[in-house]
Amino acid sequence: MTDAWPLITDPFFYAVSVPAVLLLGVSKSGFGAGFGSLAVPMMALAVTVPEAAAILMPVLFVMDVLGVAAFRKDFDKALLRHILPFGVLGIVIGALLFKLLQAHTVAAIVGGFTLLFLAQRLAFAPKPGAAPPPPWLGAVLATTSGFTSFIAHAGGPPINAYVIGLRLSPLKFTATMSFFFFVVNLCKWIPYAWLGLLDMRNMSTSLVLLPLAPVGVWVGVRMARRISQVLFYRFLYAGMLLTGVKLLWDGLA
Repeated sequence: MTDAWPLITDPFFYAVSVPAVLLLGVSKSGFGAGFGSLAVPMMALAVTVPEAAAILMPVLFVMDVLGVAAFRKDFDKALLRHILPFGVLGIVIGALLFKLLQAHTVAAIVGGFTLLFLAQRLAFAPKPGAAPPPPWLGAVLATTSGFTSFIAHAGGPPINAYVIGLRLSPLKFTATMSFFFFVVNLCKWIPYAWLGLLDMRNMSTSLVLLPLAPVGVWVGVRMARRISQVLFYRFLYAGMLLTGVKLLWDGLA
């Protein structure tokens, strides 16, 4: 490999990155939402968190396009009109604070709040007919989602904490989250370039991983269209539990 086209060649990097990208693809389809937040921590075993986040940018773009195409007729337009502006606001905050915050600090915050949410859902499960969460909570959690997505592609747990309470069908949940993160991830390109993260080494490494993107999304889409609502949310909670534990552990360690 010449210096003009640098590439990460460490076998351990690919040993952790291949399953991370596949897991991210399944999560981007909506099935097992929350598991995708593990992708950056997994890759960070071999490279730095900013490098991992930058390498995943082209992969995320392909996954987002595939996800939006698969669910283009099923998303909740009213919900998106409410949460998308706050998601973009979180991106702006993340870009401004990126060089001031340690990635492990953000990981600990996201992991802690994810586990607190799950504990609240288990201890005080909503009763049938209970009121949905208030719109102001959606604004706060969408902003948090945009922020944590910018820092470490870990935007799933915060926004899931709000949207789960709306009790959407699995298909509508999946479609809405696909479109939300399509816009959020698209907005990250300019600040990532401004911060100097989109260098040739990261982008060429991303091209090697890119063929895995449609595989993970395809698997997840097939699962999301066939799974029952009860089982869907059980997988969702399991993904958020593992994500919360992993992010909290990374932050504290």
